[in-house]
Amino acid sequence: MATAQAKAGRREWIGLAVLVMVTLIISMDMTVLSYALPFITADLEPTSSQLLWITDVYAFVLAGLLIPMGTLGDRIGRRRLLMIGAAVFGAASVATALSTSPGMLIGTRAVMGAAGATLMPSTMSLIRNMFHDENERRAAIGLWAAGFSAGGVIGLVAGGALLQYFSWGTVFEINVPIMVLLLILAPLLLPEFRDPAAGRFDLLSTVLAFVAVLPTIWGIKQFAEHGADWPPVAGVVGGLVFLAVFVWRQRRLADPVIDVRLFRAPAFSAAVVMNVLANFALVGFMFFISQYLQLVLGLRPFTAGLWSLPAAAAAGVGAAVLAPVLAQRFRRAYVAAGGLLVGAAGCLVLAQVGDEVGLTQVVVGQALMTGGVAMVLTLSAELIVSTAPPERAGAAAGLSETGSQLGAALGVAILGSIGTFVYRQQLSGAAPDGVSADSWATARETLGGAVQESRTLTSAAGDTLVALARAAFAAELRAAAVVAAGILLVTAVLAAVQLRNVGASVPGQDTSGGPGGPVTPAAARPPADGSAAPDTDAATVDAAPVPVDPEPVGTVVEGAGPTGAAPGPEVRIGPPTAAPAGTRPAHPVA
Repeated sequence: MATAQAKAGRREWIGLAVLVMVTLIISMDMTVLSYALPFITADLEPTSSQLLWITDVYAFVLAGLLIPMGTLGDRIGRRRLLMIGAAVFGAASVATALSTSPGMLIGTRAVMGAAGATLMPSTMSLIRNMFHDENERRAAIGLWAAGFSAGGVIGLVAGGALLQYFSWGTVFEINVPIMVLLLILAPLLLPEFRDPAAGRFDLLSTVLAFVAVLPTIWGIKQFAEHGADWPPVAGVVGGLVFLAVFVWRQRRLADPVIDVRLFRAPAFSAAVVMNVLANFALVGFMFFISQYLQLVLGLRPFTAGLWSLPAAAAAGVGAAVLAPVLAQRFRRAYVAAGGLLVGAAGCLVLAQVGDEVGLTQVVVGQALMTGGVAMVLTLSAELIVSTAPPERAGAAAGLSETGSQLGAALGVAILGSIGTFVYRQQLSGAAPDGVSADSWATARETLGGAVQESRTLTSAAGDTLVALARAAFAAELRAAAVVAAGILLVTAVLAAVQLRNVGASVPGQDTSGGPGGPVTPAAARPPADGSAAPDTDAATVDAAPVPVDPEPVGTVVEGAGPTGAAPGPEVRIGPPTAAPAGTRPAHPVA
């Protein structure tokens, strides 16, 4: 008999608010440093190489450890790992604020990145355990995604405001109250979950994942900043080699960090690719908007941040309202493709900016772009976490966040390279009157360099140089906007094709509680011989009632899904009902 899904109570929703605050802080830390860099440079006097590491080490370490930390949470407990990460993140934030040398700042930022890698997958995978009802889980993931999307913009505004009145260390100290609050509330509000049948944690796979992701992202960012050279090429090639070794090892382990067979499920693989490409367009293009507002339109950092708030609001509406509501009524293919088309329309609006007038286009276009893409990021996160077996939700969440970081790095690198080419082509002629060859060469590198050089020239020559550079950057932004629109259109086609057989219900889930419903870990199932189930630590699994799937899983069922859904393959999730003792659960798509 069908069993209704357990509804979340007040405790779960308040717990979600805590998780969203954590996500907001982590996202803020990726952007808040941008306004603090001039103050850090004046205070600590780092070299150019040290300044690069201060800027990037947080994201590098975060990206490299997301997958291993997600897997570790599945084994030792997701709430436990979240609390460990919160304590380390808070302590590292204080140490970062008190740094007295560039080396100390780099080291403490690296520790913050490692702690952030424990927090991100834990927050997403805990949502998987707290919200069993599909519609509630979708809404919860939407709020989670809204916090992450809005955090970057809020970080810019908060950073600009704090730096007007306080020292640069305050942009890191704001993390501490949130981490303390998490440590107090987590034991009261958040459930614990760990895979009771988890095998050993493979340290070699952790190392392989780190050395695959970190040099790849480093090489891509180096290519964007310094052009083609052997160090970034070697980094990317080396990372891809280690990635191949990592995948080879996962296919042969009984307890892999990531079960690569998950990619056989069209919904899972499409969600990962959508996540990468959507972040490619969104984050890659945000790089241009901040410069345009400040260096072309001449807005102060805090004012520029305020004009970005409509985009943060649009991201919140798209992720937390539109995506959950529309996904209840329409197929994932239509909702995802629609969000991507809205994002592409925003890019085309941004492609209309000029070198003197363009604030309206930026506000409207950025809002459309972020709102549309936020819808897609919510759907992709939901599909990734919900399609993966419950006991591997942490590893799947880590994979989702790694895809986000990789897409962002690719976007900055590729869109940045295209933009740089257009900018230099616009300034390919002879130097204007009154501008020396050296100043012209510097101006042709970046808009910021042109603004700096203009201050060393006469008023007329400086104004001419800045006007030419601003016009060139506006052309650069328009070209990047067109490319980003093309990427989103291609992704929309991919979503429409790959998700066409996914109905209004998550693959492998059925809100009726019938076959295909969520499945408990193997240890929570009754043994096949009818004997009493072994005692399980109540803290290791979510106590909410979950129906037992009466059919064997580990199969692909044709035509399963919600009423009215078109026939198509549905991925079943969870271990088989009668698994021989001492064996791992069968994989859902094996």
